[in-house]
Amino acid sequence: MPRHLPVLPNQPASSLNKDGTRNFVHPADVSGRFTNVRWVVFAVLMVIYLVLPLIQIGGRPAVFLDVEHRRFFLFGGSFNAQDFWLVFFLLTGIAFVLIVVTTLWGRVWCGYACPQTVFLEGVYRRIERFVEGPRNERMKRNAGPWNASKTGRKIAKHALFVLFSLFFSHFFLSYFVSLPSLLDMMQRPPSEHPQAFAWMAVMSVILYGNFAWFREQLCLIICPYGRLQSTLTDRDTLVIGYDVGRGEPRGKKKPLSARDPEQARRLVSSPSGEGTDGDVPEVGDCVDCGRCVHVCPTGIDIRNGLQLECIGCAACVDACDDVMTKLKRPTGLIRYDSQRRFDDPSIPKKIFRPRLLIYVAVFVAWVVGMVFALRSHEPFAANLLRPPGGTPYVVEDDLVRNTVQVHLVNKTDHDVTYHLEPVEDPAVPFEYVLPMPEVELAGGADRHVPVIVRLPEDAMRRGLMVRLRVRAEDGDTPRELTATFLGPLR
Repeated sequence: MPRHLPVLPNQPASSLNKDGTRNFVHPADVSGRFTNVRWVVFAVLMVIYLVLPLIQIGGRPAVFLDVEHRRFFLFGGSFNAQDFWLVFFLLTGIAFVLIVVTTLWGRVWCGYACPQTVFLEGVYRRIERFVEGPRNERMKRNAGPWNASKTGRKIAKHALFVLFSLFFSHFFLSYFVSLPSLLDMMQRPPSEHPQAFAWMAVMSVILYGNFAWFREQLCLIICPYGRLQSTLTDRDTLVIGYDVGRGEPRGKKKPLSARDPEQARRLVSSPSGEGTDGDVPEVGDCVDCGRCVHVCPTGIDIRNGLQLECIGCAACVDACDDVMTKLKRPTGLIRYDSQRRFDDPSIPKKIFRPRLLIYVAVFVAWVVGMVFALRSHEPFAANLLRPPGGTPYVVEDDLVRNTVQVHLVNKTDHDVTYHLEPVEDPAVPFEYVLPMPEVELAGGADRHVPVIVRLPEDAMRRGLMVRLRVRAEDGDTPRELTATFLGPLR
């Protein structure tokens, strides 16, 4: 028989007081296996964030998004604005991975890898604990009068918040201007680079306001991911939950001696809270210490069931396991498991299910599309265009003249020389005039190269095509460009 928690009337949101005012969450310190994993993940992600602008690949930063010149360098690859359509595959790939991860393991992304969590829990709250002390000390000081100790600690904490916000915003800016350029900008007055300075200032204010005040409210109010949780998960998704049958009724008396799940279910489901024989039941393993609530970064009580505010960080798991170990009781009262197994622990874990087959099909389609997209990426672009504002053709001395332009774009990050040559057709007596048969372009540069094409007026007919070949000196595949030759028809 399924086990359900009793309905808790007038239960407020975790970050709100009963009168609707803000309840600032002060998580207590916790240690354990999942917390240790989180610290390692936080450290790895922070190192990646800080070293990517420093790592050089092919003379460029590993990640450099040069928006000003519309050039983008990603791990040795060079892209320009014409390749922006590839962003579609990048974003859909990230979204797809997030959907699959959520289906299998719930909101593990939020608890372990989301930038909001990494910066808040890995940096700013650690600063707060270092300056203001553990949870109980912070809360007691906040409730007390303003004295020298409280004022000094608050000033020191917020000063560090501002410094770290400035540091992180500068590093974020280095992804777009490169680290050497950023260091040069920092030594000059802001008036010489007002746009970059404005972006840095705005980012610093956003980071400080978010991590000093807004905090978990971003997850609860702004981020839509938590609200999508119910559509991305099912009853076999691995989530953090509380074993009601084992933990209830709560209390500090002797635990259920038999630890019989069926007996526990009878006790919990009994409307009167008593056993089936009318006897006062023995209490479950939960001693109602509140430790799982105190360590939660969003302030919820996981014993009330799966909630939108839960980010899957497992702090409550470590806290409860620590209490159970001290009481010499089995760990896992709060644990990672599926909703189906929380109702009936005898059910085996179920990983493969119908929705995963759909995800596999979508993944195959995404891989095919991504491979096609990458194969379509070319080291240079060439197009045959007509000059803007010019006449379509000119008839002069019984010759029809067309003027076209070859637009060349070097998508690489190094200099390349391109050769232009006509593709001759013996049946059509075209005369090509190439003022610049060789064009050298710097990495990321582009140029319009004029080409004049003449044809005797008496040879003019419908459907004639101008054909030019563009060949890169570094051996890339030549491109053949075509355009319709315009002129009077007899």
